Amino acid sequence: MNLRDSLHDHARNRGHPTRFPGERRTTSGLFSGLDGRLVHVGRDGRLRDFSAPLLDCAGLATARVGVRVDGDVRWLDAFDARTQRYVDDTALVESTYVDGDVEVTRLDLTLDSTHLTHVDVTGPADALVVYCSFRPDGHEARVGKLVYGDRGVVETYHRHEHDYLASATGFAHLDGRRPADAGDVLERGPRERPRDVDLDAYEESRLGGDVVATVPLERGTGTVATALERDVDDRDAAVDAVRERVAGVDASTLRESAREQASSVPTDAAADVRALALLSGPTGARVAGPDFDPLYANSGGYGYTWFRDDAEITRYLLAVDRERDLGLADWHHRSAALYVDTQLADGSWPHRVWPSDGSLAPGWANSRVEGDGDDYQADQTASVVAALADYHRYRQASEDASASEVAEGPALDAVAEAIAAGVDALDDTLGADGLPSACQNAWEDMTGRFAHTAATYLAAYASVARLDAPDDSPVDSEHAAAQAEAVLDGLDALWVADRGAYALRLADGDRDDRLDASTFALADAVSTADAAGIDVDEHVPRLVSHTATTLDGLERETDAVRGLVRYEGDDWRQREQDAPKVWTVSTAWGAVAAAELAALLERVEDASAAESASTDWNAEDFGERADALLAELDAEGSLSRNGDYLPEQFFDDGTADSATPLGWPHAIRLATATKRRETEAAVAVAEDD
Repeated sequence: MNLRDSLHDHARNRGHPTRFPGERRTTSGLFSGLDGRLVHVGRDGRLRDFSAPLLDCAGLATARVGVRVDGDVRWLDAFDARTQRYVDDTALVESTYVDGDVEVTRLDLTLDSTHLTHVDVTGPADALVVYCSFRPDGHEARVGKLVYGDRGVVETYHRHEHDYLASATGFAHLDGRRPADAGDVLERGPRERPRDVDLDAYEESRLGGDVVATVPLERGTGTVATALERDVDDRDAAVDAVRERVAGVDASTLRESAREQASSVPTDAAADVRALALLSGPTGARVAGPDFDPLYANSGGYGYTWFRDDAEITRYLLAVDRERDLGLADWHHRSAALYVDTQLADGSWPHRVWPSDGSLAPGWANSRVEGDGDDYQADQTASVVAALADYHRYRQASEDASASEVAEGPALDAVAEAIAAGVDALDDTLGADGLPSACQNAWEDMTGRFAHTAATYLAAYASVARLDAPDDSPVDSEHAAAQAEAVLDGLDALWVADRGAYALRLADGDRDDRLDASTFALADAVSTADAAGIDVDEHVPRLVSHTATTLDGLERETDAVRGLVRYEGDDWRQREQDAPKVWTVSTAWGAVAAAELAALLERVEDASAAESASTDWNAEDFGERADALLAELDAEGSLSRNGDYLPEQFFDDGTADSATPLGWPHAIRLATATKRRETEAAVAVAEDD
């Protein structure tokens, strides 16, 4: 999105009750692109690229598709009826548009850097009309076009990026457009595109990134492709390659290509695996979500890799893969390599990086890069240490199972060194009282000494304590176990007895006793410590009380949605709403914490005492709450949208808001469902015995 597009959206949505002006929303429509390029196919038929963070190519600002009937263009976004779905478990988007006597069935698929659109038209239409607004290198101005008319290809270029439009049947007509001038941009009302051509501007057809193409239909079908490339040396070869990609494409070839592209995972896992694949770049790094706000109009942007989100996703996927064998080994290897490659000299990890190459991205929590200070999100380093430790165990298990095979991914020695350096960074920021020193929180809107940060430290130390490290390894599992015990004891300072819950934080020595969904991380942390052989029995009663209190205290239900808010008093992105919004990551976090406790209470030695302390919740109660929250996140639940997408947030009226899909809750949803299956199976076996 560039300034012109943002101002256009401001003009259209100024004063809207649930839309923030200046953004490019993805809360409806579906994405295609499992290989790096990420293209949004709107329900209105428009295409937009969200590929810049993943491929360093900006691509399409927008593309509009229509058909020509009796010499007039009928755009699909004006058709009366529209439906849209994924074909089976692939990333092939099928859309149907009906308007009077014309019906268009459309297939969209992104393969590598190419997006293909194929239409089958029933009715009197004789041509496909496509308007593309390219932004090579993110530029609207100083952009040129080359028209290879005899080969059915148009190239739009700036310096490094080259964007192509190609047709299998050539072009019956082509028009170019320059960017809108200042008068168009500043005009108060929103303007529809493409704008009318300026016949007096001789350079109109060759400057600017806008193209309007008329594509002949053959027996009612037509196919167009857009392709993104960088640093093209041989233009002729690049043009021929694009022509080759679009030639011979029809509905059957697209379906076959989509099946080959998609991961072979069980259907009940396919939606979450697909969502995470859409958000992944060639390096394996994941954006938090499609960047709907790249100009920071109402947020700090989403098209970056946060180590918190990414590492937690890795941990969940490792756990699910161990249980269900989804075949995600390549994902795990690439994630571990990313973490090893991006670790800072002091053993920590920075705020966020570009997923395309792991380089430092713009952020506001880089005090460890700058020097010292509280503007550091220590939980991110802890999450990566835990993920690397889990990966180390995964690699050891897989190599033991197949000793003759050479494992892919980073060398285990390099992983161990990264873990040891990460533990040193955690030690440097752990207070003598067992709590992490002051830093920024998971939600990135406060500083203090947080219960959530402590939970991530506990999980990291406990994960390292579980490692069976050889004598010559830099990893000290005994030290990690001792540090985990220190953090467990340090949590006492955050306990609020009259609420039966842990406080959100200590701020300047005072307890902020609000309930916070991020503290659900304590369930995983204590469970991980238990698995490491650390005695957690005396801590379980408080954990039970805290989780039950937080589940009840953060729940919000309206006529349209049911789930959990982030924390008491949250007022971010409320627009005209008075109360905090429901978040999918909060709801998913609550679900997995309840599922974790249901499993933990089945196995801790002093379960009866734990169940009777401060609350009457038992393992079955937590299991039921986990299932109820999971139901809200499932396909038919109030927090899931078309394509089984989980948006970040919801208004009370059910309007989805912010990044869609958001990667983190998709991983938690998959892990929660797996944990519930695992626990129920274990209970069934115990009952049979």
